Amino acid sequence: MKKILIGVIAVMVMSVTACASVEEFRTTDPEFAEFFGNFAGNEVPSQTKLDPRTRYMAIVATLMGCQGVDEFKAILPEALEAGLKPAEIKEVIYQGTAYLGIGRTRPFLTAANEIFAAKGITLPLPPASTTTPENRVKAGNDTQIEIFGDGMKGFVENAPEDRRVINVFLAGNCFGDYYTRKGLTLREREMITFCYIAAQGGCEPQLIGHAKGNFNMGNDKAFLLDVVAQCVPYIGYPRSLNAITCINKAAE
Repeated sequence: MKKILIGVIAVMVMSVTACASVEEFRTTDPEFAEFFGNFAGNEVPSQTKLDPRTRYMAIVATLMGCQGVDEFKAILPEALEAGLKPAEIKEVIYQGTAYLGIGRTRPFLTAANEIFAAKGITLPLPPASTTTPENRVKAGNDTQIEIFGDGMKGFVENAPEDRRVINVFLAGNCFGDYYTRKGLTLREREMITFCYIAAQGGCEPQLIGHAKGNFNMGNDKAFLLDVVAQCVPYIGYPRSLNAITCINKAAE
C-alpha cells in the first residue's frame, strides 16, 4: 500500500509540472494544453519506474540535447521542488558541454543562473573539481576504464597518431574535467550522457557505446527503456525509437 501511495504522489507531482509547463497556452490553445499536460504529466510517468529526482535529471539533460531552452526554463523550478539540487543541475549543464559544445549549453547555463538568482540561491556554488592540470588525463582515463572496461587502458598512449590529440582531449577534458567532479555518481553521469546523445540525434554509434557504459554502471536495459519513455514528450518519437534500437543493439 505504501508503494502504491508513493507512486500516486509521484504522478501527481508530475501532473502539476506538466500543467505548469503549458500554463501559458491554456487560454490560446486549451485543447493542446489539456492533452499534452495529461500525457507528459500523468500518462508517461505512470508507465515508468523512475523516481522524481531521476526523472527530472533525465528531462533536464534531454532538453539540453534537443535545445529546448524555453521548456527548460519552465521545468527547472519544478525540478528544484522535486529534490534536484542546484549543484546537481549545474553538473548536468557543465557535463553537457562535453557532448553538445558551449554553443549549445551557454543558454542553459544562463537560464539556470537567472532562475537560481530569482530563488535566492547563492552563486557561485562550492567547488566540485577533484583533479589538477597535472593528473586530469590519467584520472580521466582511469574513469574511462571504470566505465567501459580494460579495453580503455592505453587509450592515450596507444592512440593512432592522427587521433592522438582527440584521445587526450577525451581523457583529460570529457572524463578528467567533468566525470571526476563531485555532485553526481558515475551511474548518473552515464545516464545523462545517454540523454544528451539520444536527444540530439545523429550520434547512434556513440549512443550504443554509452548504452553499454550504462549497463556497466548498473543502469540495465529496463532502466534505459524507462528513461527513453520519459523523454518521449520532449524529443518526440523518431529519436526515441532510434534510442530504443541502440539500447537493443548494446544489449546484444
